[in-house]
Amino acid sequence: MGTHETKETTTQSSEEVGWETKLRYFLNSDFVRSSPFWGIPLVIMGIAVYGGMGFNIAISLTDARGLTPPDYSNLDLDMYGQVLGSEAFLTAAQNNLVLLVVFTTICLFLGLFLAILLDQGIRYNNTVQTIYLLPMSLSFVITAQMWLWMFNTNNGLLNIIVTTLGFQPVQWIGNPGIALGSVIFALIWQFSGYTMVVYLAGLRSLPDDQFEAARVDGASTIKTYLRIIVPQMKEASVSAAVVLMVFALKAFTFLYSLTGRYRPPNGTDILATLMVREAFKFGKWAYAASIATYLLILALGVIAPYLYYQYRQGSL
Repeated sequence: MGTHETKETTTQSSEEVGWETKLRYFLNSDFVRSSPFWGIPLVIMGIAVYGGMGFNIAISLTDARGLTPPDYSNLDLDMYGQVLGSEAFLTAAQNNLVLLVVFTTICLFLGLFLAILLDQGIRYNNTVQTIYLLPMSLSFVITAQMWLWMFNTNNGLLNIIVTTLGFQPVQWIGNPGIALGSVIFALIWQFSGYTMVVYLAGLRSLPDDQFEAARVDGASTIKTYLRIIVPQMKEASVSAAVVLMVFALKAFTFLYSLTGRYRPPNGTDILATLMVREAFKFGKWAYAASIATYLLILALGVIAPYLYYQYRQGSL
């Protein structure tokens, strides 16, 4: 009997010691000791970002307008139905999709083309690289104002060239038929340098023996890039495409600076500009919050496949 009690006491003591040891080990771990550095930013981000998302969704379920406090006693999805039935929303969503597809595709192809040229060691390589990368270092507001001067109907550089060639001045921003194309052209000018750098880094990370083997086999430079090098740029293409698509979904700063004098923007309205106008001009906070939620869903539709792809590749 005494031996049995002694064994139980010994077992209990060892469990207590094991628990205390694990707790002491956890408190002395890098995770806990580094918590003051990552914990505070995590809390701030949780409140400001995810808390803001939750608050936005809560407002979208009400009928809040202006400075009137939202009524949370009767939550419904009516605003989402109103948004979907709005022609302005459908037009903005269509413009967003056109901007996303056309802008992203052209930037990727142009960036890849420039990267291949620089990878060939053309003259003034560093100068050309700096020139194409310089627009990315400028603020979107600054570049939008610059292009606004370029697009000016009366004395803009583009129309000076057009009239010199004997044609009539073009309303690059005022004409709904070409306004979105003009915006996309300006955005491509600013972002093509970014994709060029991404692809150039990918090209220069490849081993030189691939080029040597292709030359020994008699493959031309074009065939070498098309059949051997470009297929290996998948990672760079995915990363660059995600950045470009996310910006295309929320390109409010650039668009508002470029087309802000138009109410609504003449043929260039996207979900972000529509959301801001509905909220701050008309005071339709619940309606604008619903648009923001749809924009969030579109952004998740871009980010989620990328995260899943990274997870499958073992990068997460």
